Amino acid sequence: MDLTGIHHLTAITADAKGNNRFYTDTLGLRRVKKTVNQDDTSAYHLFFADGAGSPGTDLTFFDWPAARERRGTHSISRTGLRVDEGSLDYWAGRLRDGKLTQGDVTTLDGRGSLDFEDPEGQRFRLTAATADDPHPWDRSPVPAEHQIRGLGPITISVPDLAPTEAVLTQVMNMRRVRDYASPDGEGQVHVFEMGEGGPAAELHVALQPDLPTARQGAGAVHHVAFRTPDVPAIHEWAKRLQQFRVASSGEVERYYFRSLYFREPGGNLFEIATDGPGFAVDEPFETMGESLSLPPFLEARRAQIEANLKPLD
Repeated sequence: MDLTGIHHLTAITADAKGNNRFYTDTLGLRRVKKTVNQDDTSAYHLFFADGAGSPGTDLTFFDWPAARERRGTHSISRTGLRVDEGSLDYWAGRLRDGKLTQGDVTTLDGRGSLDFEDPEGQRFRLTAATADDPHPWDRSPVPAEHQIRGLGPITISVPDLAPTEAVLTQVMNMRRVRDYASPDGEGQVHVFEMGEGGPAAELHVALQPDLPTARQGAGAVHHVAFRTPDVPAIHEWAKRLQQFRVASSGEVERYYFRSLYFREPGGNLFEIATDGPGFAVDEPFETMGESLSLPPFLEARRAQIEANLKPLD
């Protein structure tokens, strides 16, 4: 029983309108779902992905009025985005034009890479990697050949490797495949892979015992989700966590996928999520993400919920 890769990553924004503009205009992603946090309907939950809304391409944001994060360990510290091998120079210029904080195009862990931050300080790394089956968005301001192909690798920070490694390898069936020294202050990084491996299926664990504990806020990552094919598979993962006495949320129906949440020993929130049914389950594929979608149990409160949300466009 293996996870097959990164499913999605959810972060925090304190500026939903600016967030929507940056991820659709500057990064050129498609907004594939506009909904609300199912546990806090005063907050948007925005989903940005490739043109098809494919599993493994999905960046999502909770809209909470929070101060900026305090960086540190016990955190999901860097979000990887995959682009084509020849696209890093294009992105360096585009990010520079947007006056964003960014590094230089370099080679890290054997791959071309480019670090940058979004307007709220969330840390990203563009990684050169060829996608097998890209799904560009035909209304993106970014040319198809340079569009972001998906997520990965994702980096987490922990102060002690051993307990986190035990969960990754013994419970989640990941494989530790290599280590490297990060040149940008992330310390020693240990690479774990899932499924067939590659950047779309890697979790990088930075060992940083000297950092303070992070405090979540705007610009921070809330959780990272890993892919499993379907509902029968997530039933098996729920059983497996129970067998290993890992406390979890139990299965949660998110309507676009079914989820299971738990924390690894370093304090980071993990999710296992099914690949389907996907974002077109409740609206036409051609227009998904354009209007407010609500799960069935919230539909009766639509008028009240919409009245409390600020316009995005």
